[in-house]
Amino acid sequence: MSPKKNNIKGFFKALPKNIFSGFVVSLIALPLGLGLAMASDAPPISGVIAAVVGGIIVSILGGSHVTISGPGNGLVGVLLVAITTLGLESAYVAVMCSGVLLLLLGFFRMGTLADFFPSSAIQGMLAAIGLIILGKQFHIMLAHKIKREETIDYLLEIPTTLYDAFHYGSDGLIYAALAGVISLGIMAFYSKIRNKYLQLIPAPMWIVLLSIGFSYYFEMGLHEPNPIAKEYMISGIPSINDIIADLKLPNFNGVWSLSFWGSVLALTLISSIESLLSIKAVDKLDPEKRRSNVNRDLKALGLATVGSGLLGGLNVVTVIARSSVNVNNGASNRSSNFFHAAFLVLFIVVFSTQLTRIPLPALMAILVYTGYKLASPNIVRKIFSIGKEQLIIFFVTLVVTLKIGLITGILAGVLATFVIHIIINKSAGLFLRNVLKPNVLMFKEQDGKNNYYVSVKHFCSFLNYFRLKQHLDEVPENEDVIVDFSMCKFVDDTVLENISNYQELFAKRGGHFDVIGLDMHDTDSEHPFASRRLLPVPKIIKNSLTRRQTTMESLSEDYSLNYSSKKQKNISFLNSFEFFYTKHINHIYNELSQKDNGIKLFDIEFSEGEFITKEVVRSTMLHIDLNFAIPEFTLDREGFLEKVSALAGYKDIPIEDHDDFSKRFYLTGDNEIGIAEFFNDDVTKFFESNPYYHVESNGNALLIFGKERLASTKEIKTLLDYGKRLKEVIS
Repeated sequence: MSPKKNNIKGFFKALPKNIFSGFVVSLIALPLGLGLAMASDAPPISGVIAAVVGGIIVSILGGSHVTISGPGNGLVGVLLVAITTLGLESAYVAVMCSGVLLLLLGFFRMGTLADFFPSSAIQGMLAAIGLIILGKQFHIMLAHKIKREETIDYLLEIPTTLYDAFHYGSDGLIYAALAGVISLGIMAFYSKIRNKYLQLIPAPMWIVLLSIGFSYYFEMGLHEPNPIAKEYMISGIPSINDIIADLKLPNFNGVWSLSFWGSVLALTLISSIESLLSIKAVDKLDPEKRRSNVNRDLKALGLATVGSGLLGGLNVVTVIARSSVNVNNGASNRSSNFFHAAFLVLFIVVFSTQLTRIPLPALMAILVYTGYKLASPNIVRKIFSIGKEQLIIFFVTLVVTLKIGLITGILAGVLATFVIHIIINKSAGLFLRNVLKPNVLMFKEQDGKNNYYVSVKHFCSFLNYFRLKQHLDEVPENEDVIVDFSMCKFVDDTVLENISNYQELFAKRGGHFDVIGLDMHDTDSEHPFASRRLLPVPKIIKNSLTRRQTTMESLSEDYSLNYSSKKQKNISFLNSFEFFYTKHINHIYNELSQKDNGIKLFDIEFSEGEFITKEVVRSTMLHIDLNFAIPEFTLDREGFLEKVSALAGYKDIPIEDHDDFSKRFYLTGDNEIGIAEFFNDDVTKFFESNPYYHVESNGNALLIFGKERLASTKEIKTLLDYGKRLKEVIS
């Protein structure tokens, strides 16, 4: 029972911080909720209802820890279409139905849904949403309402609106436009004012406070009416009693139309993707490094969306911007989400009449800035740096979304990605033959190190990434994981970006996450997330170093070694080792060397067998050149096969007075007397007290390696240290 008491005690101890954080978030949520609702052609209070219902239900039933829920930016375009085509009451029913579908996604454990979409396609969809918001609200921000059919037309009209706003408008319209421009300036430059007291109040709330203050200045100071045109002021903010009195039964008349279910599917798709991406991003910000239960969160968001639609509110999603503010202000649990909702209720009860003093252009400026951030030129530059083909996927998704719709846009992005992957690999068969096959094998290596080893083969892209993710999610973040792509012919940018997130997560929580096997894959970009394909004939990869190669380059500086990623055919120094008598060495690469002490660590590719039995193996080995002669021997950990070998006549050389060593190690060689003399107390104790390796002597050098696979960066460090200390002992 004591842990429960400790949890309760910790909860109450953290309560003041969570109350404060909830208050700060509510200052952003209020103007954003009003603005998002009006941008969607819904009553202003609809956005606040979504935030309140979402905050209460998700804080109680959700599976995340420091997220904030409420109306989302991504749904503005879909809601606008739904309300325009279906009418407001039917649109609320569509919101409720999308909530039911979200609930089902949670119950069917579809929290991996976002992993099935390529990163560039998602970025293209978000950029399209940003342009939809920016294009339609920019004109209202400058008090210049226009009516166009398509978002592209709204964007093309921006120069005309800029000119007309300050040339042909009345004084009331010019004041309204100035309110929008000043508000946009506050949003853009506020973050650059680094004052901790000033920034206790977020930029959107400053806009609200200044707008209300401006209204009172004219009314009470100058005894004049507000000069901003009345049609550009917020109106129709009901009280809590009015909201309850206006509750109506849902109107199910239009539920059998195609447009209704098209809106429901679009709302569900965007809600789930926006929420899942936000949850994943906020988990990275969580100071306690907790992992959210995304399926439980989907259920809570679905239930909250049903409740919000029933009360006349918008869809409830997890929102990244407000969640980030929540974390930055010290939130530690879900109670901050609840308090953000409680403060919103308080604002509506106490200050609902004051909200009508806010100019509409000021709220639209908040959304214009949000839209710009979603479609910023920096995003295009980032995607281009990953690869030119990613830019094609991005723009295909963006243009189709703007011209046709969100669902068609994301599907076009997925199709474009698949076609580009086929072109890059010059093979459709690689994907069609293997897409349904299990391609991930994970086991725990039982050699005292207890690494989780994950081997991925065939291909790994957005199509089958969920299989790899399922295995990685089973591993505690404080353990060591090695993901091997050496048998994988193609790895796409979506997978590499997610892998990078895992590496960051494991590093923060005390674990170790290494990626191996990508060194012989080619890429067209230096970006670490660039798609990589295995070359039929390996060559020196000049375009970029993998993360592992970059780490080895850093290691060379730390250990005063020389590093070369180049493929080398000069492998004569290995031919005299018994291990390679029946193997063909292709080349070595990724060499770390130090001529002064004769130590050389490298990755090696060799083959066993021929024709249909031929197997290509890649491993990491350490070669130590000695300046004195020692006996030839092979030392391995004694296992079942070694015991069988002894029965077949291969003699295990015993070392006197070291029974433990003789039981644990399998030592062979022709010069039994010389070997027994070489394995003195110091040498024997060294092997007994260190990790197991295959150690082989050819008389004047040692060959050391762990497993017949590439080593992780952590294993490389251990192997280098092992080799240096062994050389000191035998010297």
